[in-house]
Amino acid sequence: MIDLALKPKSALIAAVDEQDGESEPALDELALLLSNLGVPVVGRVLQKRRTPDPATFIGKGKAAEIKEFAFGLGANLLVVDDELSPTQRSNLGAVTGLEVWDRAFTIMMIFEQRANTAEAKLQVELAMLRYEIPSLKGLGHQMSRLGGGIGTRGPGETEFERHRRKLERRIKFIEKNLKDVRNRRRQYRYRRSRDGADVVSLVGYTNSGKSTLLRSLSGDNSIKAEDRLFSTLDTVTRRVDVPSGDSFLLSDTVGFIRKLPPELIAAFRATLEEASGADLLLIVADASSPTPMRNFDVVLDTLRDIEADEIPRIVVLNKIDRVSEESVFISAGLESKGEDVARVSALSGEGLPELILRINERIKEVLD
Repeated sequence: MIDLALKPKSALIAAVDEQDGESEPALDELALLLSNLGVPVVGRVLQKRRTPDPATFIGKGKAAEIKEFAFGLGANLLVVDDELSPTQRSNLGAVTGLEVWDRAFTIMMIFEQRANTAEAKLQVELAMLRYEIPSLKGLGHQMSRLGGGIGTRGPGETEFERHRRKLERRIKFIEKNLKDVRNRRRQYRYRRSRDGADVVSLVGYTNSGKSTLLRSLSGDNSIKAEDRLFSTLDTVTRRVDVPSGDSFLLSDTVGFIRKLPPELIAAFRATLEEASGADLLLIVADASSPTPMRNFDVVLDTLRDIEADEIPRIVVLNKIDRVSEESVFISAGLESKGEDVARVSALSGEGLPELILRINERIKEVLD
């Protein structure tokens, strides 16, 4: 794994502009991702193309321009706001002379830094291994050397094949451990259902305020709520009491983001299943985000990926204390799509008593 402490990074960020209006907001978000890793962005490049170049993603001519641009700015890292093939990553590095990351790797680096529990660390490691295997062929001549010796499959086995087998053995080991985790979670959900516990799951774009909402609704001030991306990687569940005497279990899950790497979705399947097994979803949306509707669409797409898009839901429009007037228009836009919307501030407490009552009413409707 790359150690960011070995050499200070300064990055150029790049994207292909397909003239769909998504490129600039996407680069803003990529810069935010890098800031969470402590990597400053010193410049950005937009290349107008209908489709990415299969060899270098942005085209060889633009890559050569980036080399000169980076030299003038003192950048030593190029980060592309998309997923690069091993060939594209290798070719870009060769033309520009820069270390090359893509969006998927950047997100996985943040997950790696945020992982604190053994389960989260295993999930991130699994995603990294699955990401790394297709890149092995691009590691150079040392991976094509023939070798032999104890533990190999004869003198005809290449370094590439040995390393790949090593990674695949590790993947199988982690998958077995995570399968056990999934089975335990499944049993736990079954016991909750048998005991009549109603389960509500918080989902939403990363840094939308899910952990703050869980802390405020449950009254558990020990729950960490930080203003940073992907602060929650493990499932956190607390009981929420309703004034009528009812109660429900409220679970916080990992946040979503545009182009969340499929390796991470697969690796965090056990965690994300908490959402797919819920009686009711609370989709937490940040009213102060510059792109709230785009972010909401990303959340819906991710819910489809984990087969949770048909679960009854309430959209909780959070942080209305920051943008009170704008939140009214955002709420109206969501309601025009048929969504049940609640406007709250998890931090100040505005709208939370009404939200608890609405959750309880919806649960009763769903289970009746």
